[in-house]
Amino acid sequence: MDHNRYDYSPIIKREPIKWPNGERVAVWVIPNIEHYEFEIPSTSMYPSNLVPDILDYGWRDYAPRVGVWRLMEALDKYGMRGSVTLNSSVCEHYPIIIEEGKKRNWEFLGHGITNSRLLNGLSEEEERKVIRETIQTITKTVGKAPEGWLGPALAETFITPDLLAEEGIRYLCDWCNDDQPYPMKVKKGKLISVPYSVEINDIPFFLGKGNSGADFMQAIKDQFDVLYEEGKTSGRVMAIAVHPFIVNVPFRHKYFVQALEYIARQKDVWLTTGSEIANWYYDHYYNE
Repeated sequence: MDHNRYDYSPIIKREPIKWPNGERVAVWVIPNIEHYEFEIPSTSMYPSNLVPDILDYGWRDYAPRVGVWRLMEALDKYGMRGSVTLNSSVCEHYPIIIEEGKKRNWEFLGHGITNSRLLNGLSEEEERKVIRETIQTITKTVGKAPEGWLGPALAETFITPDLLAEEGIRYLCDWCNDDQPYPMKVKKGKLISVPYSVEINDIPFFLGKGNSGADFMQAIKDQFDVLYEEGKTSGRVMAIAVHPFIVNVPFRHKYFVQALEYIARQKDVWLTTGSEIANWYYDHYYNE
């Protein structure tokens, strides 16, 4: 480790974490609700630099038109709330998604302005402007400032955590290196990492590895089973990161729903949101 963002902390040496009511695993589902600019290449089914890229734009556009509504129905069915990593441009282009999410008491995290433009490579002034605009737009539309942040493509500059903490963000999800929250070091204020996932995440799982919907279902179950067993002695966090234009396509959605049903029928499981995990950690275990 050659940076100063957090201390090395082997999990076997930590104070045990106890979740509310003795739950073993805090499970949070993270729908990435994103806006993509038509004239900029982005996430693609195959490597592509076409402008305009009609095939991939249409593929991604399935999310706000169909996929997110299928996802909402599934989460409703099993008493789960989404913790939305939200491009602030969604507030302008698809306000009905915000309206329906608010009805369900979903959480909304900052996720940049669009997913066509990343933070890395920006100057401090430019990055601060993007972060502020994201927070201000979400606050105005949702009625509540976002507490969490996930960078578009999990990208950061060397000062992103400092800027986020200065702007009032309480937890960050970019650093996928743990099964529990932990403190991060910033110049001013406070910031913690809350576990996100690049493994139980449909983009790398399907696009990067070519796995099937049944594979994703089994991976979610297997991930849960191990964390559930370990959670007997110290609570764990399980993040399920999804994009409605991928996992909520019908032939994959079928298996995703079965995975949710498997988790929902277990005992001693905290079906929660990112901010609830963060706030519990701050209240009971934050010692910086």
